[in-house]
Amino acid sequence: MNVQEKEVQGMITITESAAAQVKKMKEEEEDPNLKLRVGVKGGGCSGLSYGLGFDTEVDEKDHKLEQNGLEVLVNKEDADVLEGVVIDYKQNMMGGGFTIDNPNAIANCGCGSSFKAATRTGAPEDC
Repeated sequence: MNVQEKEVQGMITITESAAAQVKKMKEEEEDPNLKLRVGVKGGGCSGLSYGLGFDTEVDEKDHKLEQNGLEVLVNKEDADVLEGVVIDYKQNMMGGGFTIDNPNAIANCGCGSSFKAATRTGAPEDC
């Protein structure tokens, strides 16, 4: 593994709990070729919203990494605002959900699904 691959591998951390939930969801989709795509798009109360979903397409604009047995894709344009992100899955009495801890966020929405970063602000929309 070269230095660049090590840097990409450490870009995002997916906890064991989050990986287990993603694997469960992937099994329900019945497509072994699915990869987890983590991204950022404009919108939300704070200007940028996280995107988590499955994708089968990989192109030259993507960083590919592996975390806890999952193939993960991150668009290179989103890498700067996702550097150091920790994705977790937490279960409580109200159900379960993914949480995203982003050290690059300078402001977060109260609902936790949008943020503002120093290097990229996006365009806020109503939550």
